[in-house]
Amino acid sequence: MAPSSSSVPFVTPLYPCKLPSSNLPPTQHHNDEAQSIAVKRAQVEFHNFASLGEPDRARRVYLEENERRRTVIAKHRDFIGELSPFLEIGANAGHSSYMLANEFGAAGFALDISADSLRHGVSLMDTWELSQAPVRVAGDALNLPFRDGSLRTVFAFQMLSQFMDIEAVFLEVKRVLAPGGVFIFAEEPLRRRWSLRLYRCPYRENMRPWEKLLHDNGFLGYFVRDVIGAHQEESFGIRQNHRLELRHWDALIRKHFVEYESEIFVPRRGLGETLAAKISGSQWSLAHRLGGTLSAMCRKEGVAAENASAPWESRLRCPDCSAALRVAEAETLRCTACDYAAANEGGVYNLLRSVDKKELYPGDRHDVIDFTLPGHEARLGTGWYALEGVYGNKYRWIGGQATATLRPATSGPKRLRIRGHASEHLFAQGSTPKAVATVNGAVVREWQIDRTGLFILEADVPDAAEYQVTIQITPAWKLPPDERELTVTLSMIRLTPRD
Repeated sequence: MAPSSSSVPFVTPLYPCKLPSSNLPPTQHHNDEAQSIAVKRAQVEFHNFASLGEPDRARRVYLEENERRRTVIAKHRDFIGELSPFLEIGANAGHSSYMLANEFGAAGFALDISADSLRHGVSLMDTWELSQAPVRVAGDALNLPFRDGSLRTVFAFQMLSQFMDIEAVFLEVKRVLAPGGVFIFAEEPLRRRWSLRLYRCPYRENMRPWEKLLHDNGFLGYFVRDVIGAHQEESFGIRQNHRLELRHWDALIRKHFVEYESEIFVPRRGLGETLAAKISGSQWSLAHRLGGTLSAMCRKEGVAAENASAPWESRLRCPDCSAALRVAEAETLRCTACDYAAANEGGVYNLLRSVDKKELYPGDRHDVIDFTLPGHEARLGTGWYALEGVYGNKYRWIGGQATATLRPATSGPKRLRIRGHASEHLFAQGSTPKAVATVNGAVVREWQIDRTGLFILEADVPDAAEYQVTIQITPAWKLPPDERELTVTLSMIRLTPRD
């Protein structure tokens, strides 16, 4: 949730408390529990679409985010000190890293699990007429491909809440920070006490009219389960961790860092939240009741050494065996101890673990129909219209029914995953939109599509050597003068393991 112009900043130390029982001690953290491969797969899909599928909207959002983040960093610059070398984790297109490089004169790295999203940063440089760029690395926040103590600052914007075990990310950040280094995280959600937690609500543009009315008058937060907008990412399969209250964040920071400065932004929309502010008594009490977001600058124990000039690759380590990496032929990074290698692909080095890279970047395989990839037509059957859209948001309209063929590329139980988009025309036909998936002649699941926008349909499927998939959508509609019978657009169909 982004702070608004009516948000209340809160810049004071918070009181210590016990951690929630869900947090594991440092010796018991399991990265697969902190974030599963299914969630990582969903993040790759979501970041690709968010950056590339709607580029004009994305650039507008990036500018808004950079303005908020620039303000927080500048306000706490005396505490933060030297920025270089920096690392931004969960960087998306790297837009905030470009800000750090061009406006603050910092040198460092932008890391995200989506390599395609990072590659989109090249267009940002052209559009914004930037001269400096970070080193772009596809990687995992739970297995950072950096040497111990190699970085002066680490940034994380709106990404910690995507981990079920946030402390596991803290531990990895501490590992790569140099003594006296600073971890800056911002716009992390605070659990709201005053809410009935009835359901998840999407971003404002996908709200129903009555939801928009409640939202604009400051009442919707009293009914929703957690952060407004979480519905969209949850629908992609990204699990959200919105359990931490202000006191929990404070305890977590105090456990791992020797000092910190913070700011809290509390929503004060309309009558509903303005009245709550008047009776809360204190800013801390208001944040406790209404939630909001937290930004914090956290210093690691030790004395900061003068930043030594070193080649950027000397700060990296192999994600498979943790040995040093060197730049070899054709700008390829190679491990000095094992056979791991990462080529420079469009300005991005993919430094995910080999096992994760194979699963998250399968390429043109028989178990994936990715409409952005050439050759996907070979796995399509009947019922598909011509390919439309731009890279990152390639799609095909279907009528009432479309078919496709998938074959498993790995062993183990499978799940069918369908990604699509429903327009407002689908909901203007007088009947409830529905979807049915049939695999090898048997219905595997039926769904109700409840609102406009992106949707993900998933269903477990029985073991088979080949999957003949039929997707049926109702109701159909036409938009004259177009004579096609239309329902929804689809952009990806794939088999995934049952994680």
